[in-house]
Amino acid sequence: MEFPHAKRMDGFKTLIFSELSAYKHLKISEGAQMIDLSIGSPDLAPPDFIRETISDMSRAVDQYGYTLTGINEFDQAVAAYYSRQHSVTLDPQTEVMLSMGSQDALVHIPMVFCNPDDYVLVPDPGYTAYETGISMAEAKPYYMPLKKENHFLPDLEAIPAHIANQTSLMILNFPGNPVPVQATSAFYEKAVQFAKKHQILIVHDFAYGELYYDGKKPMSFLSTPGALEVGVETNSLSKSFNMAGCRVGYVAGNPSVIQSICQMKSNLDYGVFKPIQLAAARALTEGDWYAEEARAIYQHRRDMFLATTRSFGWEIPAPEGGMFVWAPVPQNMTSMEFCQTLMDEAHVVVTPGHAFGPTGEGYVRIALVQDTDLLIEAAERVGELALFPSHSLL
Repeated sequence: MEFPHAKRMDGFKTLIFSELSAYKHLKISEGAQMIDLSIGSPDLAPPDFIRETISDMSRAVDQYGYTLTGINEFDQAVAAYYSRQHSVTLDPQTEVMLSMGSQDALVHIPMVFCNPDDYVLVPDPGYTAYETGISMAEAKPYYMPLKKENHFLPDLEAIPAHIANQTSLMILNFPGNPVPVQATSAFYEKAVQFAKKHQILIVHDFAYGELYYDGKKPMSFLSTPGALEVGVETNSLSKSFNMAGCRVGYVAGNPSVIQSICQMKSNLDYGVFKPIQLAAARALTEGDWYAEEARAIYQHRRDMFLATTRSFGWEIPAPEGGMFVWAPVPQNMTSMEFCQTLMDEAHVVVTPGHAFGPTGEGYVRIALVQDTDLLIEAAERVGELALFPSHSLL
């Protein structure tokens, strides 16, 4: 018996990652040794003290009730983290809330603040979950192209006034996924003024705030004057502390926005397992040293991978943050053609840029989620295909 889907299911398209995974497994069944650099799932484990906290606390018989919201220790830890790392003062009781990772918040926030046919300003290319949340809210995305000539920052002045006046929400993401650049203080200041002028809520996705390179620490959007009046920031411990499977993160910022999201969330779930919240609180208060170690690992991976690609003429801009490389494809190929060639001939899996939005065509996203030797091997396999003009045998 067939059951018709609700129209809202049109917003839940089969993601490119599923298609890539299926083809990867087909190649593996044929005997290929595939190197998968397509999905940003951390390959590193959390530090010992996080795993030990979860293990020890999970043995206690009183840890298995509903938490409903963020426990006091977690909320206090988020506030202390912002004070220490970004000189931002937050009230842990009204300006911090727990989420099940940042995607939980990013998908649900449009449902709280957008009416059908409202516009949501989204980065293009941008994280695929943004459009899912927009679709669920029956709103409409308005793409803000991230172009090289604008240093991959949105051009807010190019947004038509009639679009801005019908917009309820703007999503920003720096350091970005898939474009691994940082925003400037001048851009954030301009965004705050734009939001005030048009009565727009800003949601800044700061999931890669701890992963940065060359000592150039990204600024929190909330550290911008006026940001707390117009916006919130989401973050997750998935990438910064490799707690991806724990599903723990937070939203911080404007208290009335936080209250509204909490109202919705109280109807959807019953919180996050308390031992995970306690471990996350320890990570935020005691984990600065580990974040520094993780940055060093990713920087070494980035540097060695790029050195290898440059040796055969694939010139890729160095990421400023995050765990991804945003790489231009050969001029005579589309993003998908390039990905298909890499899977078939180099046995390397990367993600075509068009999957993240129309402006992503001409690029691929490469995740630095394998050890350095495998990343170098992947680059060398690509080099052997002689797809780039300055090719020289490795």
